[in-house]
Formats: sequence, structure tokens, C-alpha cells
Amino acid sequence: MSVLDKVLSLRPGNVVARVGPGSRVPLLDPRELLRALESKPTALPCLPVLAKGALPGLLRAARAEDAVLGLACPHPLADRGAPERFVQAVHAAAQEAEHTRPLFLQAGPIRVTSTDADVLDALQEGLFRVVDAGFALVSLDLSRLTSYEAVEAVNALVGPLKERELSLEVSPPQESSGGLVDACATLLEGLSQWQVPVRFLRVADARLGDGELDVELLRRVVETAAGKGVAVTVDDASTGAAQGLSSYVAAGVRKVDRNGPLGPLALRAWPPEVREPVVARAQAAGMPAGELLSVLEEGLPPLSPAARETLEALSFAEGTETLAALGAHRSASVAMAFLAKPDGDLG
Repeated sequence: MSVLDKVLSLRPGNVVARVGPGSRVPLLDPRELLRALESKPTALPCLPVLAKGALPGLLRAARAEDAVLGLACPHPLADRGAPERFVQAVHAAAQEAEHTRPLFLQAGPIRVTSTDADVLDALQEGLFRVVDAGFALVSLDLSRLTSYEAVEAVNALVGPLKERELSLEVSPPQESSGGLVDACATLLEGLSQWQVPVRFLRVADARLGDGELDVELLRRVVETAAGKGVAVTVDDASTGAAQGLSSYVAAGVRKVDRNGPLGPLALRAWPPEVREPVVARAQAAGMPAGELLSVLEEGLPPLSPAARETLEALSFAEGTETLAALGAHRSASVAMAFLAKPDGDLG
């Protein structure tokens, strides 16, 4: 059995059910990659797919750096078919490129704004669709809830993930007088008491310092999460150079979502007459235009061949910079070698 065959045997059941057992694309649960790269000074890179035309460039960047890569669907509950379309698009692009380095697919972050039964029932129905579509990681944004509400909401929603033994990411709830570290500790302790398995704690860069990263605060968050067996994700919304991402790795962060530059980059692929109404709608909705683009793309005019080529090239450039800054170079080969060992699948 080849190394790739052994790695493919670790794909979650929902992934195999979606893409078929004959697929040669290693779509994994990020839990496997955390284990495989535990001794390597790197963070798992996760990039949002805001336009499907960016996929070839992002995948090519992962091959150029020999890197593992996460791809995020920012709004998987935008409509009933959104999660399935996303997974199909990623799988088709990976198959076409004969991409055989490990990937993981993230749904969200999905915003949870209430603990009302009707709201939670609708969200759980959406999470079942997400799981059936083939996502191995679901991220829940709990930042608008109190600690008590956040624990209640996650406990009500986590069923589809626990049933399939898939990965869950949560963000800290609203901060009380104890600040960010206390909010993280209270959430993780509450979820631990309910035996809710959490893989990642996702913290927005804006909560880690006013304009400049508070490294000591981040380290305290990392230590707090590690005490519960949880890895930390930083949601990096900056549009600056990728080199600064290495500070997260040095502080012990295990996953970085690099959201800042890819929105404007994707948006510029469309001509002004298409782009400007999207920007106006995004401003009215109070959300980044790139995120709204990911929701509206199916209804927009297709990109011209030249625009698609430019988007692929720019996505490749941004992807390679991000992967290099996170220490992800050769992480794919390292992870695959580990996972192919007889003792590599220890759960």
C-alpha cells in the first residue's frame, strides 16, 4: 500500500460518502494533521475561498510549498445547496490538478446569535447538511453570546459532529470583567463538563491587542486552551505582509485563518460594474465585501478567461507567502510520512 493509500484510509466517513471511495484527493480531518505536525514549528494554514476561480492558485501554492492546506467556506448556510457546491468545487479543482497533498475543509465560522430553540433547531439542521456535504471541521462564532449562552448553544448544536467524530472549533463568548483569558477558560470548562469535544479555540486578532499583537496575552490563551487539550486558531484579518504571521507560530498557535488579503484580491477580478453593487450591498449589511462575494458569486457574470488567470496568479502568490510565513513548507510530506506509519493512526 502506498503512502497516499494509507493517508486516504484516514478520510472521515462523511468525506468518502460525498466524494466516493475512488477519489485520490486526501481530504482529512485536521485532527490528523495536528497529530502529524505536533513536533514541527508550524500552524495549519486555512484560507477562505471567496471566489471559486481562486482555487487553482491556492492548490498550486500548496503543491509549490509541499504544504498541508485548509480551505474555508465562509457562509456554508447561505442556502441549502451552498455546502455541497463548495465541496464539489474544491474536489473538482483538486482532481483536475491531481492534488495529492493533505487538505481539510472548514465550514464557517457560523455565527450563533441566540439560544432560542427555533434558532438552534435551524442551525442544527444546517450543520447536518454541512456534515453530509463532506466538511470535517465546523467553526462556531459565539462572540455575541454570554459564557452561559455559549455553552448552552454549543451543547445543543454539536450532535451532528459528535455523531461522526468530526472536529469542532469555537470562538470565545463576550468578555466579562475577567477579560479574554477568563472568557476562554469559562467556555472550555463549561463545554468540558458537558463532554463536548473541542478541537480548536478561535480568537480574532482584534481581541489580541489594540493595533499590535499582545504576545503575552496570546500565550496565556494558548496555555489556557492547552490545559483542556484544545489548540488555538488565530483569525487574522490584517491585510499587511504575511511575514507577521510567524509571531503566532512562535506563541504556540496551531492554526491560522488568513482572511484579510483574499477578499479585496477576489473582488478585483470582476469589472467595476459588477464589483461596485457588491461593495454597496456589503456596506449596507455591515460585512466585508469579499465575504458577500462568496455568497453572491453563483449569480454574478462569469469571469473572463484573462480575469480568471489573473485571480489564479494572485491567489497563488498570496498563498505561497502565507504558507511560508506559517512554517508550512514541506508540512505535507512530513504529515503524510507520519500518517502512513503503522502507529500513525492512534486516534
